[in-house]
Amino acid sequence: MKRLMFLSLVLLTACGPSVKVGYDYDRGANFGQYKTYTFTSDALSYPINELNRQRVLAAIESELNAKGLSKSDNGDLLVDIKLTAERQQTATATNTGGPYGAGYGYRWGGGFSTTQINVETYIEGTLFIDLIDNAKKQLVWQGRGVKTLDKDATPDQRDQRIKEAVNLIMKQYPPAGKK
Repeated sequence: MKRLMFLSLVLLTACGPSVKVGYDYDRGANFGQYKTYTFTSDALSYPINELNRQRVLAAIESELNAKGLSKSDNGDLLVDIKLTAERQQTATATNTGGPYGAGYGYRWGGGFSTTQINVETYIEGTLFIDLIDNAKKQLVWQGRGVKTLDKDATPDQRDQRIKEAVNLIMKQYPPAGKK
């Protein structure tokens, strides 16, 4: 399980297309009232590689600070994280060969063909960032990013890609028109 959680974090270090992001929020929440935040104890001790956990938390902290929120011991918002990893497969079929001959009559015949199926297995990881109203103990915003994992990423690549992924997720906070 720990290995799968480690791979989950690597989702942010994958090559290729950008992170797919999405979000949801409580339409009744007054996002303008939130000025401070605190990481939950679960986020601070999430069971992944400590270096990667620090990267994720630092990236979230940077994004929240850029939005005018400040870190506090008892923030208006509680920040929690969750990571999941799912094994995925894609299959590609390639046909070669086919009918031979041309025209009518006896010159037409059935040819030989082969179909080759290539199966690619990969891990797709999802990072969830939850913002919880501390007074109500109620989830008010959740952002998520999904990406294919790259277990061979360098530390510099992990730093950059985690920052990029968290930035893309946090662009959705606060929801448009709810500032």
